[in-house]
Amino acid sequence: MPYVEVRGNSIRVKWWGGEYHLDTDGRATRKRKYESASGPEPGVPFEDEEEAYNYGLDREHEVRHGTHIPRASSKTLMKDYCWMWWEAQDLRPMSMGRYKSRLRARIIPYWGERPVGDITAWEYDAWKKSLKKAAAAGEISHHYVDQLLSLFNLLMTDAVVKYKLRAESPVIKHGRRGRYTKKKREAKRPMEMEVLHHLARNAYTIWGFTGWVCVWTAAFTGMRPPGELWGLRREFASPTWPASDPDPDRRAGASERYGPAKLPALRVQWQQQYVDGVRTLVDPKYDSHRTLVLPPFLHELHCVLLASHGSEWVFPGIQGGEMPRNWYDSYWVPMRDGWPERTGRKDSARPEILPVPQMAGKRFYLVRHGHREWLDEDGHSRTAIETRMGHEVAGVEGLYSNLTPRMEEAIAESLQERWERFWGMGVWWAPPFPSILPVGESGV
Repeated sequence: MPYVEVRGNSIRVKWWGGEYHLDTDGRATRKRKYESASGPEPGVPFEDEEEAYNYGLDREHEVRHGTHIPRASSKTLMKDYCWMWWEAQDLRPMSMGRYKSRLRARIIPYWGERPVGDITAWEYDAWKKSLKKAAAAGEISHHYVDQLLSLFNLLMTDAVVKYKLRAESPVIKHGRRGRYTKKKREAKRPMEMEVLHHLARNAYTIWGFTGWVCVWTAAFTGMRPPGELWGLRREFASPTWPASDPDPDRRAGASERYGPAKLPALRVQWQQQYVDGVRTLVDPKYDSHRTLVLPPFLHELHCVLLASHGSEWVFPGIQGGEMPRNWYDSYWVPMRDGWPERTGRKDSARPEILPVPQMAGKRFYLVRHGHREWLDEDGHSRTAIETRMGHEVAGVEGLYSNLTPRMEEAIAESLQERWERFWGMGVWWAPPFPSILPVGESGV
């Protein structure tokens, strides 16, 4: 039963919180841990002893029915809870990095000093409104706002369901309600071969033959750039795979269907991400390991490219080593936006690169989107398309469907036809094939 104490003008109630004190070895003793309150809410005292007693009874009722939230737990500060929650997650390095960035940038600065159990729906709605105002003013993107709200929802849901730090979440989702606001989507246009040719030519100027092949590989395989492209190792490229696959079981199974003399294909086995600042090979997104058949022209380009350098990576950097961490700024931005000619000393001179206006402000990832558009235009089956893009077909359709050799051959044929149709339109610029380097030497 709760115990009410009256001291002067203050009234306090104590009740058993359902927990026991621990001994020095961390084992529970028979001594109960009591909780207390001086009012129904912080800063609001009890009016009389009866109100205090009933409040204690309510808390003991929660203890008996397993719904009680210990006051010490509910008072955990958000700045502590956020990092404990983050440490408990088991996600891919890139996802962990994104969560850490959002916690540091917006959630902890705003909520850090608030106890987890004290956050109200009113406060959440005010924060949500402030974020949307910031997005409307152009300070942050609408997509970033959605990511922040989604992460905060995860934090509050786990605080309720998993960690028992509060009774209910302040994030209450309704159906469509209030003023309708259409979500802004990234403006896209059909991916045209002329645009890709312009990008590939710029890449050649910056990066050599490797850049030329990289752009066409992204466009004609739909690999996720840049991680899956940078994670493509020599042994998983079409000139060597599957004979060079280090897994004997996978090598034996794939050899029946793929190979330079059969159906040339590369294997998406890894992607590259930075884990604690270290370049690391990790599994592809959604564990989407897959085999991608190549049209003949792309297989030929890969044969020449691998013969021209000795790197373990299919797409090494400008100096022949790993791709730099600032690839976006040092490679993609000039490929997309161009740069003026610079003359002077030999080590600082560079040719002019014309911008690609159709890609102004766009991501390299949209080249992958363009690949999906091509597959749809050419009428390939949903199973073949989703498998190639690294997605799973849900439900019964996915259970019964299967990617057949004929489906893969049809994809390779349609992609080759698209390539040949483009080059048959007129005289287009193409770089000379690099000379084959002697065994043991490398470079681009």
